[in-house]
Amino acid sequence: MRSRFTAFAVGDTGYLLSTWHPDTRPAVLDLDPDQHWYRLDIVRTERGGPLDDQGVVAFVAHYRSGRERGRLAETSRFVRVDRQWLYVEALSQD
Repeated sequence: MRSRFTAFAVGDTGYLLSTWHPDTRPAVLDLDPDQHWYRLDIVRTERGGPLDDQGVVAFVAHYRSGRERGRLAETSRFVRVDRQWLYVEALSQD
């Protein structure tokens, strides 16, 4: 989750797409260049340890866009495929 947040913060669409599960990955990802992600708060995790093949992360990500500030609260599901964690979907979004 933290590496994907960093990729959003620096605009690394290649990394974001490569860590997105192929069943749910979009063909193209267009990031808003005016949106600057600056803080990630992990609220809770479920599973996702060394012996797990699935995990859930609830987080709040903070951003600025021009003079406005915003936040994205989401609970995301991840799966491990060939020792790499892949983002599958948002289970809930606020």
